[in-house]
Amino acid sequence: MAIARRHIQLFFIHFSIWALFYGFFLLPFFFQLRQIPPDLPVRLVLTIILFYINYFLLVPRFLLKKNTWQYVIICLTIIIILGVVINMNFSFEPKLPPGFHRNEDFRDGNWARQVIMMLSLSTPFFISALLRVYMEWRKNEDLRKKVENEKVSSELQFLKTQLNPHFLFNSLNAIYSLSVKGSPSTSEAIISLSELMRYMLYEADKDKVKLGKELEYIKNYVQLQRLRLSDSANVKLKISGEERGKEVPPLLFISFIENAFKYGTDYKGKTYVNIGLQITDTNIHLRVDNKIGAHRKQTKNSGVGLENIKNRLRLLYPDSHKLQITDNGETYVVDLSLNL
Repeated sequence: MAIARRHIQLFFIHFSIWALFYGFFLLPFFFQLRQIPPDLPVRLVLTIILFYINYFLLVPRFLLKKNTWQYVIICLTIIIILGVVINMNFSFEPKLPPGFHRNEDFRDGNWARQVIMMLSLSTPFFISALLRVYMEWRKNEDLRKKVENEKVSSELQFLKTQLNPHFLFNSLNAIYSLSVKGSPSTSEAIISLSELMRYMLYEADKDKVKLGKELEYIKNYVQLQRLRLSDSANVKLKISGEERGKEVPPLLFISFIENAFKYGTDYKGKTYVNIGLQITDTNIHLRVDNKIGAHRKQTKNSGVGLENIKNRLRLLYPDSHKLQITDNGETYVVDLSLNL
């Protein structure tokens, strides 16, 4: 479909060029009722031939392959030879009486006519070269964008597959801690995890999901964390605004929230995590802050989730998001503003 549309566009471009070209040369003769020069039809037909010889043969073989000097020499040679031949065949010089000679004005006029002929023959070369170079640039630009989009899609898919095992690993650790304590909330935690996995299996492979589903996923995750915590009084989640009619990429916010729970427990075992999501017509603002536990230490793989989401934001919203992370040693704050 795209190829057919491109061919149609190319046809109209060529048709427009020839309509303007023939109109430029022929309309003055029709309006002024002037006689058409005998060589004009030949020149117009020759113009089309030269145009497409240059367009399909000379430009691809020489100019586009950066053989510029060869291209220029070939074009000049063709123009000069054709100019001389046409000028000789269509030169109607009056016969002079015996004893009379052509004056300088006549010779000057013949020379000027020759120059004009050369210039007119160079026009199809110039226009066809510009058009072919532009079309090649456009084709290469489309190919570059296609490759770039495929690269972005591949990177996003890789980031998703990287995120899911990372999240599952941490969630299973949470349920394991419940089972070790013999908590009655273990079965409820397993159900919550099953809901989370259902979302990840059936929704996370899409480019975008309804914002309401993403928020439900976040609520289930926070509930799972509350079940495993011994003291979750300071775990707060507040969502405000209207989510209907809005879509976001799946699993976009969870890494910030997961990170807050991972490092938000102090040395007494209390967890301080405050999550705020404010939704407007054109913007989503996420703020996650947590206290940094004194006994928590960064490990080699601790930043996988955060680096993942930073890369996703860079790929999905290169110019329409603002991320600010503040770490003063006691409190860790994430401020994310997303322009929908």
